[in-house]
Amino acid sequence: MMFKPKKVAIVGASGLVGQQFIKILEEFSFPIEKLSLFASAKSAGKSVLFQGNEVFIQECTETSFEEGFDVVLFSAGGDVSRKFAPIACKTNALVIDNSSAWRMDELVPLVVPECNPQDIFFHQGIIANPNCSTIQAVVALQAVEDLFDITRISYSTYQAVSGSGYKGINDLHRGEEGAEPLFYPHPIIHNVIPQIDRFLDTFETYEELKMRQETKKILHKPQLIIHSTCIRVPVLNSHTVVVHAQCKNVIDQEQLIQAWKNNPAIEYIAAPDYPTPLRASGQDKVLIGRLVCDKDDPTFVSFITVADNIRKGAATNAVQIAMTYFKEELQ
Repeated sequence: MMFKPKKVAIVGASGLVGQQFIKILEEFSFPIEKLSLFASAKSAGKSVLFQGNEVFIQECTETSFEEGFDVVLFSAGGDVSRKFAPIACKTNALVIDNSSAWRMDELVPLVVPECNPQDIFFHQGIIANPNCSTIQAVVALQAVEDLFDITRISYSTYQAVSGSGYKGINDLHRGEEGAEPLFYPHPIIHNVIPQIDRFLDTFETYEELKMRQETKKILHKPQLIIHSTCIRVPVLNSHTVVVHAQCKNVIDQEQLIQAWKNNPAIEYIAAPDYPTPLRASGQDKVLIGRLVCDKDDPTFVSFITVADNIRKGAATNAVQIAMTYFKEELQ
């Protein structure tokens, strides 16, 4: 046991990520004294199995946290997190939030344990889980930053419908049956949609803004120049992110590959093989491949990352944050 058993609550337990929270906690043998599940009123009364026991989902209210929890995992959307996370904090619970509500708050750490675990311990009650595409990208980029000092990044993402939760999955299945979409602005089947989240006044999408801002915060490089284009594709699960990075120092390809291979969170796939969403689904490693070092510019490198956006891109990363935090009890 890494730490004494905890009282754990999940808010948004009926959602795609909430269900994955439950699965990951069990897979990782997270020491739990008691697990409580919360969601909206329409999900109250439903039950799930955890460690062989039936656990019922309760409606999340302002009094839900009064019994006292050590950690509360949120994945119920920004509005719910903004309302209930501060209430949970007042009971001295550690909140780990999967929405975008707190990510850019200066007082809230934004954490990927493989990149900036030290930031965890500067929290004031809330720790934010980054965007799914950001997580897999920075896991790969941390080695590039450490070795070669990144000056500019360009992202292109190809994001699976599971990133939209059950609504996105349902639209994909509706398209397969010839029905019109109910969630996306255009059919996703046999199509790509170059819009994820709402458009801003600049006609950049909020998803693209999130990737730029979050990468800077996690890498502690506020002046880093980042471009991002985010696209929804008709893939069920696992996101693909194409990364182009300009660095201050000349890229040593073998040194970079070795750094990735030394990271247990990464699986490096050498050419002519390459990562795919099907290969990444159901696991927690970030797959990296299609590495190209520019012959005309030795400070420029490109590669792709593929990762399960519901696991490492959401639930797994949040549970890893909690495990990193609580393991200090035994140090």
